[in-house]
Amino acid sequence: MSRISYIARRLLLAIPTFLGITLVCFALTRILPGGPVEMRLARLRGIGGAEGASGRMASVSDEQRVELVRQFGFDRPIPVQYANWLFRDAMGLRMASYDYPERTAGELIASRIPISLWFGITGFLLSYLVCIPLGMAKAVRSGSRFDFATSLVVFAGYALPTFALGTLLKLLLCGTIDGLPPLFPLGGVESLSVPAGSGSAFADRLHHMVLPVACYVAGSFAMLTLMMKNSLLEQISADYVRTAIAKGATPSRALWGHAFRNSLIPIATGFGSIFSLLFAGSVIIERIFEIPGMGRLSLDALASHDYAVFMAILAVTSLFQLLGNLLSDCCYMLIDPRIHFGK
Repeated sequence: MSRISYIARRLLLAIPTFLGITLVCFALTRILPGGPVEMRLARLRGIGGAEGASGRMASVSDEQRVELVRQFGFDRPIPVQYANWLFRDAMGLRMASYDYPERTAGELIASRIPISLWFGITGFLLSYLVCIPLGMAKAVRSGSRFDFATSLVVFAGYALPTFALGTLLKLLLCGTIDGLPPLFPLGGVESLSVPAGSGSAFADRLHHMVLPVACYVAGSFAMLTLMMKNSLLEQISADYVRTAIAKGATPSRALWGHAFRNSLIPIATGFGSIFSLLFAGSVIIERIFEIPGMGRLSLDALASHDYAVFMAILAVTSLFQLLGNLLSDCCYMLIDPRIHFGK
């Protein structure tokens, strides 16, 4: 099977996979209690509002409930609703948000994408720029003091959850403890007092990025470093590397010319995750540092039962994840041309 035909088959296979993911989740939003109809009925009854506080609750007739069901389109069969959501509403991007009726799900997503891109690209690049050289250094110096000392840092990062690390960094470096100076902002992406478009605004944004990006990197730091180290150690001990050295190649040339490229094959599996990471962001990190990105939007939409926004995010994230998996396969082919895709 040629590479072109393999990529074409993967693209065709992504279509039923995408339809299966979105159809199951779409059906669940229509079956599970607490949907938009129930939320709107609760508001009409005055639950949580001024009427509810005063002990008076407005009654809702059956006709009003039927009209709400019709307005949301829930009176139709689920396959018809799904087809309308997929084609007429463009995967829900054209649907109005249940919480913000004046804005569509696509507009809300478009307003959050730049922030997730800003943090996601920086964290992704730093993860690979730090972990690949560090893993190589640990492999070359395996068993040394450097390897032992860096292993302590790596395993400490692996054992510390992201939410715990983010909370700890805020406590120690954001001035929340008396006696400790505030070295970094508590959260957000920029200061309101800094004029936009200036050099100081860029520096201010970088200042806000330090702690969240550190948590981004820490999330994959241990796994990538150890994967790179173990992969390079395996390649260094392979027969073809020893053969290259026996034929006169220097250890440096054998490392960089032969072992390094092949050791990147396991690392390439993570390349495809950049799409979902850039688009979806990190729910935990954005929640801790109050970053208005895609992760925070999806969490708020799920908490408030805004299924219009949540399903749109799920659809686009699933699509990007499937494309990311295809990118990983392409990286395989670029790194090692010997990889053959059989029939």
